[in-house]
Amino acid sequence: MANIRHLDPSASPLDYYGSELRRRREAAGLTQEALGGCIFVTGSLVGQIETAHKVPTRDFSERVDAALGTDGMFSRLASLVLRSQLPTWFQQYAEMEARATYISTYQAQVVYGLLQTPRYAKALLGVDNPRRVDELLAARMERQRILARSNPPALLVVLDEALLYRVVDASEVMREQLLHLLTYADHPWVQIQVLPCSAGQHSAMMGSFNLLRFEDDPDLFYAEGYDCGRMTANPQVIRERSFGYARLQAAALSLEDSAALIARVVKERYGDQPEPDGRTVA
Repeated sequence: MANIRHLDPSASPLDYYGSELRRRREAAGLTQEALGGCIFVTGSLVGQIETAHKVPTRDFSERVDAALGTDGMFSRLASLVLRSQLPTWFQQYAEMEARATYISTYQAQVVYGLLQTPRYAKALLGVDNPRRVDELLAARMERQRILARSNPPALLVVLDEALLYRVVDASEVMREQLLHLLTYADHPWVQIQVLPCSAGQHSAMMGSFNLLRFEDDPDLFYAEGYDCGRMTANPQVIRERSFGYARLQAAALSLEDSAALIARVVKERYGDQPEPDGRTVA
């Protein structure tokens, strides 16, 4: 029997999505099972999403739009729903990240979220949130869509060499992640540099941080703590961290040398295995 739990559409983006899905499905004269058959999922999943027990993926939303003729409405709602699954203290940063024209980041522990593969991200998210890992993973993958826009932000990344050797989940996951970084070597708006351990002390010894620049708004500095994030537009902080980031870039390997180091780590630490097209990592 279909779940007939009633939702308050104003309670959250997820509740609004569920109530609209039910309303549009019923207006089309479809049962949950019938709609599920149209979009290749179970009627049970449709019911769970309609009652806000499951978070809809972007793929699910695009299929619903096609089946119900809703002109992309559910795909647009999916962005709001997925962003709402992020930790409350992180949501404001994610909103600003999506609007930025330039993103500069130094990462000391892990690959920046916009460049993480699904398996790498899932392993990280599952450490503290094993029960919500699927929802958080979907939200992180949604964040990455800004890099696929027709006018993406410029993304400047400095990664500490040590994170290349920190095995997240398994060697095959690390191999996949590092190879993914190499796919950005020719990307016109992404630059990845590695800060070698031989650089010694540097201007970001306090830890990872991000700088966001906008066309019409003040620059922002963001640093993350264990359960909170600090974001400020203080001109003095921006000035100091911007200069510090320039020093980091100067101390880091060149783009070409950084890519060569990543490729070498893949081969030496995570296995010289052929790619699907038969190539091997040089």
